[in-house]
Order: sequence, then structure tokens, then C-alpha cells
Amino acid sequence: MASDEHDEHDWEQLGQPHWRGLGLTDPIKSIEDKWLLLPAFLKVKGLVKQHIDSFNYFVDVDIKNILKANNKVTSDVDPRFWLKYTDIVVGFPDRTDADAVDKSVTPHECRLRDTTYGAPILVTIQYTRGKSVVRRANVNIGRLPIMLRSNKCVLTGRNEAQLARMTECPLDPGGYFIVKGTEKVILVQEQLSKNRIIVEVDPTKGIVQASCTSSTHGGLKSKTYVATKKGKIYLRHNSIHEDVPIVIALKALGIQSDKEILLLTAGNHEAYKSAFSPNLEEAAKLGILTRHQALEYIGSRVKVNRRVVGPRRPAWEEALEALATIVLAHVPVQGLDFRSKAIFVATMTRRVLMAMDDEKMVDDRDYVGNKRLELAGQLLALLFEDLFKTFNTNLKSAIDKVLKKPSRTSEFDAFNTMQFQGDHITSGFVRAISTGNWSLKRFKMDRAGVTHVLSRLSFISALGMMTRISSQFEKTRKVSGPRALQPSQWGMLCPSDTPEGEACGLVKNLALMTHITTDVDEEPIIRIAFMLGVEGAYFFCICAGHISLVTGAEIYGPGTFVVNVNGTIIGLTRYPARFVSNFRKLRRAGRFSEFVSVYINHHHRTVLIASDGGRICRPMIIVENGRPRVASDHILQLKKGLLMFDDFLRKGLVEYLDVNEENDSYIALYEADIVPSTTHLEIEPFTLLGAVAGLIPYPHHNQSPRNTYQCAMGKQAIGAIGYNQLNRIDTLLYLSVYPQQPMVKTKTIELIGYDRLPAGQNATVAVMSYSGYDIEDALIQNKASLDRGYGRCQVLRKNATLIRKYPNGTFDRLADAPVDESGQTQKKYDIIQLDGLAGVGERVDPGDVYINKQTPTNANDNTFTGQAATVPYKNAPMTYKSPVAGYIDKVMVSDTENDQTLIKVLIRQTRRPELGDKFSSRHGQKGVCGLIVNQEDMPFNDQGVVPDTIMNPHGFPSRMTVGKMIELLAGKAGVLAGKLQYGTAFGGSKVEDMSRILIEHGFSYAGKDMLTSGITGEPMEAYVYFGPIYYQKLSAPVCVVAHGDGQDARAREVSDAVVSSKQKLSAGPRATLTRQPTEGRSREGGLRLGEMERDCLIGYGATQLLLERLMISSDKFEVNACEECGLLGYNGWCPFCKSSKRMAQLTIPYAAKLLFQEASRARSVCLMAMNVVPRLVLDDA
Repeated sequence: MASDEHDEHDWEQLGQPHWRGLGLTDPIKSIEDKWLLLPAFLKVKGLVKQHIDSFNYFVDVDIKNILKANNKVTSDVDPRFWLKYTDIVVGFPDRTDADAVDKSVTPHECRLRDTTYGAPILVTIQYTRGKSVVRRANVNIGRLPIMLRSNKCVLTGRNEAQLARMTECPLDPGGYFIVKGTEKVILVQEQLSKNRIIVEVDPTKGIVQASCTSSTHGGLKSKTYVATKKGKIYLRHNSIHEDVPIVIALKALGIQSDKEILLLTAGNHEAYKSAFSPNLEEAAKLGILTRHQALEYIGSRVKVNRRVVGPRRPAWEEALEALATIVLAHVPVQGLDFRSKAIFVATMTRRVLMAMDDEKMVDDRDYVGNKRLELAGQLLALLFEDLFKTFNTNLKSAIDKVLKKPSRTSEFDAFNTMQFQGDHITSGFVRAISTGNWSLKRFKMDRAGVTHVLSRLSFISALGMMTRISSQFEKTRKVSGPRALQPSQWGMLCPSDTPEGEACGLVKNLALMTHITTDVDEEPIIRIAFMLGVEGAYFFCICAGHISLVTGAEIYGPGTFVVNVNGTIIGLTRYPARFVSNFRKLRRAGRFSEFVSVYINHHHRTVLIASDGGRICRPMIIVENGRPRVASDHILQLKKGLLMFDDFLRKGLVEYLDVNEENDSYIALYEADIVPSTTHLEIEPFTLLGAVAGLIPYPHHNQSPRNTYQCAMGKQAIGAIGYNQLNRIDTLLYLSVYPQQPMVKTKTIELIGYDRLPAGQNATVAVMSYSGYDIEDALIQNKASLDRGYGRCQVLRKNATLIRKYPNGTFDRLADAPVDESGQTQKKYDIIQLDGLAGVGERVDPGDVYINKQTPTNANDNTFTGQAATVPYKNAPMTYKSPVAGYIDKVMVSDTENDQTLIKVLIRQTRRPELGDKFSSRHGQKGVCGLIVNQEDMPFNDQGVVPDTIMNPHGFPSRMTVGKMIELLAGKAGVLAGKLQYGTAFGGSKVEDMSRILIEHGFSYAGKDMLTSGITGEPMEAYVYFGPIYYQKLSAPVCVVAHGDGQDARAREVSDAVVSSKQKLSAGPRATLTRQPTEGRSREGGLRLGEMERDCLIGYGATQLLLERLMISSDKFEVNACEECGLLGYNGWCPFCKSSKRMAQLTIPYAAKLLFQEASRARSVCLMAMNVVPRLVLDDA
């Protein structure tokens, strides 16, 4: 009655002009600046938070669990001896030099000295020594490479001034390792989720199969299938020789009654019953009725790998062990109670029956909710477990070796044995991270290419690499499924940022606000589920987490939903909606981790709770009763710094949703879209894009592939790579001389710091045709702009060498420039100073020596015992090989970890744009520089402004990059108004407002100007679209082609006629075997005229050109041949005819002469059998 009155009251209220204080026509009030939650989120999490969180979890939690699982070492020789690990901690990075006073070390020093940025792994041990128990703390067992910006790193929590003192860039995201001086990233790996049932159908073979990959904390991984074969259902597993009929498997798991099996699998559904009945008949035919018979049947088919010699166990025992520990290993079996495992197998069978009945009931492998992302922490945990187990095995065998000896002078101390164990753990970590090969036999894992060198082409390329996800698909297969853009990727993975070509769609990138979960303990969650009224566990044992005394009739009864925690069935609920809403209330109240997700799957009638690691999730604003919980005053407190992002979580205003729970929600994009059934509100729609796609202004006005192209090119743009770029000595560094921040920014640009480390310049662009050198996207550049530094960049290359000390006591040395008899030094030694190194700032020409190193002649002679000073030395100088002169930028002299002297020389070249250099705007419109024009020949507008770049208008119509046009308009308005404009996705400065600014400043609203031709001096006939666009110079290898004196073999062509037959025609290098010009630019090779080009020349009938290209310019060779026998001779003598009468001289390619001689030489051996003798039939030309 009361509720009826309440409803009536609400109904009356609706009729009033104001309802709950709001007028009917009042606009929905939007939360001002709710996007400020985004920088707050990034402040807490950072851009590479997923790597850092995962590593922190490994160092703080996982490593302790691994130690707990392998914490005791015993001896087979002396049963009284034991050694126990009680605690493990990872220290802070320090230097390993023995004589170091200050042990602290910075990442930058490790980069420069080619060392590993690592920290000691310290354990606390207890062990028996004689009759007493000894405890030792802080025993070092190895070193772990430390991830930058993790909680063990020296950079964490430092302000800009402190970071500057460590020569580290405050904008550097961290999340990578420094191993042997190189920066290595462990890429995020994409996997199918573990412990979940996935049903697939193969329509060609008519097979339906449910598979489940089990993964336990012990690291055991195994895949179990329940599949159909000829209309019957079988259980398949690698450890069993052949497929087991499903009824036999269920009987072996303790369900003897056929009626119960039918109820647990098919329930009361007639179609399922009839589909399942042949399986019951098959078991009866095989005569298997009891559990024991079923176990005997399976036991005789189990693969046995017995290491222990002894009597063989009966078949039923083998079967019990296999079913308990190997098949579906993640479902716990306690005290041989297989009930929960039987119900899991029955559920798999039920899913197969559902898919047989209705083909729509299959799962999508490519759906993001079925994927888990494996991060650095999980991979390092597996690696550490493997190395630690090996360490313990080696320790045990070393201890046994000592204890075997009967007479010992002193009491045995295991600690000493431990000290001599060697660096197995350290070298294992370093090897895995530096090679990228994770081959762990123990966990059946063999992966290559897990780590990559962090790309430092630009700040964005480094950032893009940290958010990249590589999937385990082979790139060669042309499968469209995994490559397709999944609707479930919305907000989780960036839709634009994927490479073109073979890896398209397989390599993905995270969106801006995503977070990847780490593991959360299940036990408290299961307890909460039972507290909230999950039934079916009368004899519930918390650690087993199983469901007992539930029959099929109850599981599949109407209105009953099964409750799953991480794939394990724990019970039933009859009120799923109420259960889920209560569960969410507890999560919002902060009673358990905010990353636990819960959702209802109505198709399978299950409530799924997930707390495992590797799920992608993102934060949303909670909406209740049609109102967002975040109000304007919360945002005000956020602006003042009174609230942090974590406070929003704690107060239940914002929550994380993973892909599955997102499907269970109704999310509004903007406040205006909120309806009564809305559950959540997006924080900002532009977070749909990732960090790299976020640089594009107005991406929503572009055709989508253009945004994808820009994502690839934004990573190649030359710009600034970090505040410490001039202190770095990298293998190859491209730096822009005058980088500018873009006139048209996006919110993402400000959030990731691209405006402080930009990669491009605002070029004034005129969109018009000019000269015909601008077809096919070529650009016309203004020479005066290039003179003033537009597009100018510096290339810095590292050249390093070691001054070694050799085992026989000799060593390398540096020497000053050698002097000849007249007291002069050679020109190539001009820049060498007295210490044998080139002076900083000196010009290096091709062939100059910059490190005058000398090595002893007997360095590898280990028998040498004399004085090192008496050894003769040979020169081993480092000479400059590039064809273009450079300048010595830096010389660094230091020591490596193993006390060798390391010398690094950084050589700088300054390059200005030239023809053929690649430029691109931020809209995927790349073009090469087609012509460089003098400023006086360029068109100019009424103010006398001359464009830096002229772009051909034909680049617009087919590309449909309207975003580029709007960028020009907004940029022009920004220049006139003196402020930066925004082109953020799904928002940004409006075209209307921009046009208004232009009109206010006396320009055309359309952004067009009247130009005057610089050539004729007449006004141009048409108005020209004219304004600033942000252009990036790309570090394409094209611009490395040697220029200067034009002494490239490719440009070296022979123009004179053949003067004498002895004349060498092309002066370039040649291959020794064929005497043909070498191949490849690095070897100064020639341009190959291949088979297809040869065919063209044959088609034209250009015989003399063919002759010249294929013989005269290549490997022309003169030979003597005998007209009598047709074999080759020499010096006018035929060795076959023993005569010099009929010898003729002819010119053939050297390769042909080689072929004839090879055939003649092999004639006696094998070609005789094939009857091949090459004879030349000669005729007068």
C-alpha cells in the first residue's frame, strides 16, 4: 500500500511544472571540466602504468609467493641437514664495483657505461650447522634488472630538479630496463584467458569443441577439450592416449548413476537429452558401469612418465592421479573429492550440447573479454621461478657433494657453499632480457622476441612502444578474424594505431585511460559471495572452493544462475540481479579491490566474477537515478588539489569496468544522453584513442586510414626525444634543431607532454599548384626558410671501442699520431691529440682516424710469459667511414663492470632538407621535397608573407582529410589572435568561431588569401588557401644517400667510349668471385639491372645497351678459345689440342668464363656422368 501511495505521489509530481526542483525544459546541467579526471588519473598511473604496476606486483608480492613455494632445500646424504628461506626482498640499485665509495647508481650512468641497472635480491635463510640452527639475513643470491620508475628505482617520487641532477628527463615514462647499456622493453603479450571455457564450431568438419586452458599458481599449464566426434562427445587431453567417452570420464570422476550424469549435462531439456543419449549407450556397450571400471579404462590409456624405478602402480591409481592433478588442473581436488571437477566437466559438456543445438552459442576467441594481457611482471615471475628452482637444485647437489666427503676439517657451513654458487640468477635475467628469448622447459614455454630495444627516434616512438600489444599470431597467415576491429575494443584499444602491412590488426595499442589488472586473491571474494547468499555449499571448504550436493535439476532449474569465480564454479544463486548489485555496492564502498569485476551472462545463465590479472579495464563515472555521482564541487576540489583520483574511487564516484562488465552496463557519452536506465558516464570520449593517435588534430574529420598512417609516421618524426638528449650517447640519434609545439593542439598533447618535446614545425602552407614539380604529393620548399633552419636536423652517431686487458698480461693502448722520417704526420691523423683521441669539436673527414688504438700482436697467445712492455704492437685505429664530413661532439672515457676501459665517441652531422627528403603533416599526408625555390620566386600575400611550403591541392579530394583544412583555419586564427587552438577528437575549436576571428582581423572567413606571383609579379587568378600547418620531417633512410662530392658508385657512370680493352671501366668496388660490382648502398654498390629490366630492353631491341649494361660496365673479360675443340685456353695455347694454331680472342662476361671452367673442372668427376662438356662454337662476326 505504501509503495502505491509513493508512486501516486510521484505521478502527481510529474504533472507539476517543476519535478524535484527541475523544470521540464531545463537543460541537463553538465559537469564543468569533468575531463580533469583524466590528468588526475594519469598523475596516479602515468602513461606506462601497466608495466610499472605489474613489475611492482612482482617485486612486492609474486616473488614472495615463489619463495614460499620453493622454500626448503634438504640433502639426500645427511637427513639432519636442511636450509629454509624465510624472506626475500629486492634491494635498491647499486654499483657492483668493489672499491666504490658511493654505491648509489643512476640509470643514465648505466646507459653511458654499458652496465645493467639492477638491484640485489636478498634472502633471509635458516639452516643447520652441526647441531645448531643458524639464521642469516640479507644473503645475496643474484641481481634483478630494475624497471625505471618502478618502486625500486631511484627516480621514483623525485621532482624535476632532482631528476635534472641525475641527468634524467622528467617526461621519460619509464617502464623499461637498462641491460648492458641498452634500453629494453618487455612488450605486452596477448593471450587467451586461462581457466575459462571457450566453445568453437568447425562447420566444415561438423565438430563442436569446448576447450579450457588450465593454469595454476604452480605454473602447470594444460589444455583440456570436450569435443564431438561422429555425433558422440569425448574428453581429450594430451596426457591420455586416446579420446575418452564423456560418460566414462564422468563416471571416473565419481558420478556413477546414468540418471545423474544425464541431469548434470542435459538437465530437463528434451533436445539436449536426445543429443546426449548416444553417449550413455556407448558406455554401456563398452561394459563400463562402475567408477572402478571407468578408472581402469582411463588408467590403461594414461601416458606414464615414471622416473622412479619400482613396481608399476595399478591402472586405476594412474587414472586417479591424472584426473586429480593434470586434467583441468585449476579445479581443486581435496581428499579425492572430485565433485567440483565433475560439475566443471559436466558444464563443458552442457556448453557443447548448447552449441550443437544452436550454432549461435559459440564463443568468439577475438572478443577482448576473452583475452588476457601478459605483462613484464608475469613473465619475470616465470623466469625467476625457473632460475630459482635451478639455483636450488645446483645448491642441493653442491651441498651433497660436500656432505659425501667423510672427513672434514671444519664444521660444514651451507652459507659458504651458497656464496660459491656463481651468478646463475643474474646471468639468466640478463640473457633473457637482452636476447628476448624466454625458453623455460619447466613451463613448456619457448618464446622469442619478447623484448625489443626501445625505439628513440622521437619521444612519441618511445611512448608508442610502451603501449604496444603484440599478439601470438603468426603474421604470415591471412586470417581476417584476429585482425578485424572488434566492437569490444571501444575505449580499451586504440582503433587507429596499428601498423599497415602484414602485422595489421595483430599489433595493437592501448587507449589513453586503460589499466591492466594484477592478480587479486580469490578467497575473500568467495567468502563475500557466500555472505551475499550464494547457495549450494553445505559442506563448504573455503580453500577448496567447490560446489557439493548440488544435482543437475537444481543447477539447470528455472531462474537458477551458476556463480563462477575465475572460471571455478562455487555455487548457485536464484536472485542474480540482486546478488550482482549488492556485490557492486560492496566494491564501490571499497570492501575489496576495485579491479574485481562481476557480470551476468544470460545466455549461459551464469554470474561471472573475475579477479585474475591481465584484464583491460578503464574508469567510468557512476550514474544513479539519472544523475552522475561526480558533481561540479568534486571537480572544484580536484582543481584545488584537495581530492586525488583515488579519492574518487574510494568515495564510490568512479569505478573501473572491464570489457565483460562494460557489456552489462548502459554507458552515456555525454550528460545530455543520460536516460533513466543509464548506469555510467564516460569521463571523456577522446580517451577512445591512444597516446599516438591523440596527436592528430580533428581526427574525427578524417577518413580513418589516414589516421592510421599518421600513427605510423608520428613515430618516425624527427624532434626532441628528452630533456637529457644532449647528454645521451646513443647508437643513432636524430634531433631537430628548432622544434616547435603545434599551433593546433589537442588535450592529449598536453597530457603526454608532446608540447614540451615536440617533433615538427609550423610551416606556412599555400595550397596551390606550382611548377609541376609538386605532382604526386611532392612539396615545394622555400629556400630562405631552409636557410633559416626550417626542417634542419642533426644526426649523432656513437662509435665505441674497448681498451682490453688480455689474460696473458698484455693490453691495448692508445698512441699519439705516428711521425714519418721528415717529422710530418699523415693528414688522416690531423685531429688526433696527444692522448690518442680526437679533439672535441674537430671536423672529421672520410678516412680520418679518431681513436688511434694499438693492439699487441700476441694478444691471444696464452703461453706468453714475458714482460708486457716488450711486446710489439700493431695499429688498429678507428677511422671515419661516412662519405659526409662530421664533427666530434663528445668523447667519453670510462670503465665497464669488468674493468675494461670503454671509449665512446659521438660524431655529429647537421643536415638541411634537400630534394627527396620526406615530410608529412599530422593527417597521414606524406610527400617528398620536389623542388627548392628561391624566396623571390615564391608567391606572397598582401602582408608580404611568403609560404614555407607549397602543397598540391590534388592531395585533398581523394584523401578526404578535412581535418587538415580545419587545422589550417584554426592555426591561422590562432596566429592572428595570439593563442593556441585545440583540435581535440570529438570537440576542439569550432570552424564558425575560427572564421569569426579571421573576419575580425580583416581576413577572408574561408582562410583564403589573394596571392601575387613571385615570377610575373601579377596577382593570381584564384584565391589561395593559405595558413600554418604543422609539418613533421621524417627520418626516412632515403635522406642518408651520400651527397657532397657525388662520389657514390651509383652516381658514377662511364660516359667515354671504350678507349682500350685493358681499361677498368667502373671504379667502384667489386665482388671477388664474380668480379661484378657489389650490391647494396652500404658497400657503395651499383644499381642492378635485373631480369625484368633486361626483358624491357629486349622488348625495345636495344641490343647495344644490353651489351653495355650486362657485360661492358659489369664484368667484361677477355679469354682465348680454341676453334678446333671449343674449349678455353690461355696465352694463345690450347691445352686440350696441345697446339696454338686455331686460337681466337673473344670478350665474354667473367661469370660466363667462371661457369665454363667450373664445368670443365667438374667434368672428370660428375659432369661426365651427365655428359656435359661446354664447347664454344666460334664464328667470324
